[in-house]
Amino acid sequence: MRKGHRPSKQPSNRPRFWGKHAVYAALDNPNRVCRKLWATRDAAAQIVIPNGLTVDFAEASDLGRMVPNDAPHQGLVLDVDPLEDVWLGDLLAEGAGTSRPLLILDQVTDPHNVGAILRSAAAFDALGIVTQDRHAPPESGALAKAASGALEIVPWVRVVNLSRALEDIAEAGFWRIGLTGRSDRLLGDAIGTARVALVLGAEGEGMRANTEAHCDELAKLPISNKMESLNVSNAAAIALYATAAARA
Repeated sequence: MRKGHRPSKQPSNRPRFWGKHAVYAALDNPNRVCRKLWATRDAAAQIVIPNGLTVDFAEASDLGRMVPNDAPHQGLVLDVDPLEDVWLGDLLAEGAGTSRPLLILDQVTDPHNVGAILRSAAAFDALGIVTQDRHAPPESGALAKAASGALEIVPWVRVVNLSRALEDIAEAGFWRIGLTGRSDRLLGDAIGTARVALVLGAEGEGMRANTEAHCDELAKLPISNKMESLNVSNAAAIALYATAAARA
């Protein structure tokens, strides 16, 4: 390790992570290419630095200028390359013979929501998440922070055509349940014995009509009529729990 100068800006296409959970998980992921680490001496003393990784020591105040709005970096800032693409066919083949659920997000673009959904997916051992490539957030520090390490362990498939992907998912034996408050059927009643693919739409707009048309059925969560809807990441967590409870 060497003492560096003032921290620099990262290339525009290179994610920058911060905070212990996001940085530790990235360093532990053999599939993640880590480019440069900035750390306080105290924070660096608590981790094993991979061989060949450039490390610059910096003051906490300098690190604060490297992250948005002085985010809680906990003494660690890491520049990485985006993960390599995960292909839907490979993910479906990996999950064959298991009951692990799959999450499909229809134009959920908020990085904090996607990060939180990844965290819930990891907690409930989901097979992975599927999003459109052009209507989903890129890997970023905010997303990795919200995911609390799950970005490194939950496969994330980005597809061009979500409807075609839903057809492939059905052919792989998944029962596609679209979550919407407009349905009269409760999610618990919709979960049968088949493998479950949970489809969630963006907040506000919800699922698009064509996405709903590619679901086997629509269902809702049993929330009070005092509240119109839940945040999409909260809905995903509850739906994953319901799926896990039905399999217990």
